[in-house]
Amino acid sequence: MRLQIAVMRLLRIYNGTAQMRFHLYAAVLVRGETVVALLPSVTQTIQGFMCSEYFRVLVLCILLVLAGCDTLPRSGPDDSAIVQQAAARIVDEPGAAQRVALNYAFLDLSSNMLPYITDPGVGSLASFGGGRGTAPEILVGVGDVLRVTIFESSAGGLFIPADAGSRPGNFVNLPDQTVEKNGLITVPYAGPIQSSGRSLQQIGGEIEKKLEMRAIEPQVVVSFVQRVATTASVTGEVNGPGRFEINENGDRILDMIARAGGNSNPGYESYITLQRRGRTARIYFNSIAENPSENIYVAPGDSIIVEQEQRAFQAFGASGISGEFKFDQEQLTLSQGVGKAGGLLDNQADPGQVFIYRMESRSTLENIGLEMANFDSGDQMIPTIYRTSFRDPSGFFVSQRFNLRDKDVIYVSNADSVELIKFLEVLNSVTSTVSGVSGDARLTRNNAVSLAKGVNVDLDN
Repeated sequence: MRLQIAVMRLLRIYNGTAQMRFHLYAAVLVRGETVVALLPSVTQTIQGFMCSEYFRVLVLCILLVLAGCDTLPRSGPDDSAIVQQAAARIVDEPGAAQRVALNYAFLDLSSNMLPYITDPGVGSLASFGGGRGTAPEILVGVGDVLRVTIFESSAGGLFIPADAGSRPGNFVNLPDQTVEKNGLITVPYAGPIQSSGRSLQQIGGEIEKKLEMRAIEPQVVVSFVQRVATTASVTGEVNGPGRFEINENGDRILDMIARAGGNSNPGYESYITLQRRGRTARIYFNSIAENPSENIYVAPGDSIIVEQEQRAFQAFGASGISGEFKFDQEQLTLSQGVGKAGGLLDNQADPGQVFIYRMESRSTLENIGLEMANFDSGDQMIPTIYRTSFRDPSGFFVSQRFNLRDKDVIYVSNADSVELIKFLEVLNSVTSTVSGVSGDARLTRNNAVSLAKGVNVDLDN
């Protein structure tokens, strides 16, 4: 419809010029509707041309080439189609919603929405336990090497001979032992002692109980010689990957990464994957740094994987440069993103039709007040399109407060006048082609007659 109006306006301009007044019959099929534009004739010569075979060929070519507005080149969908096909919308001028293959939400971006539009992040470590509270107790595991020290109150007991005299402590260190696969160690006169999954104090208490009838007031101290089961590994994009013992007072995620030499890449390009007892969670590195509850304690056997993944967005349509662009910083606003993409093309873009495509959380859209009845209740991430206007001066301030996210798409629609220019360019190419064919036909005819008569003949003169 906008193309029809633009064509009619152009024809009215030509109609107002005396020297340009001519009779033009053109049937153009636009979106299933035939538009007929007629201008008054000014000369009989032009009228005769309109009835000629040449003009009928011209009109036929136009109809074949311009079978519809969809034949005109575009770099993306029309802005009106984006609005009209939304399953749910918040728009300045609401229209009838249409159901499409993939339902999406459409919202005109406003400053009132900005407080609700927050980045949920790629994941959370909260399911493994919060970052507050005491550190987990370090328990003995298979493969750990333990040292058992037994004290007696006087000489002449089970472990301290009578002729030893009085010596400091009256103790004996038993040979170091490795916790076997069955989780046991062996202590003389006490027998097998279950060690795996128990604390050092629990192991020592059981040994004391089994020796109390044999030794003189025994007291037992159990300590680590080497810890294998109570370690965590840090791998990936760190400066010193390896396996590290967990301190008795507990180590958090950031503590272990620091012991591994820290990130080898900027924090805004790093993601952390935590593997624990068959479970996996992934989180943006800076989310841990900014939210203490995500900086949880490390447990024995944990694997921490630091990965680099550069966040990026894509820009298409009437932007200065189309393609994918890296964030290269912690936060990137919409205005900064448009600037990275070369801004808006002055001779092509419609500054009032700038769209942002993304997957938005259902809770965010509900908090904004969008009707969600057209979406499945189980869908937690909803395809969403935001629209903002750079034609409105305040739109620049809104864009400075709207943060882009990884994998966002910015699409800038063409101005309506661009469609008219495309139409006229195609029309000009068609008329030029028909004119060339007609000229070739006349030349061939003249050459044929000249050859037959043996003299040069120009039937057009």
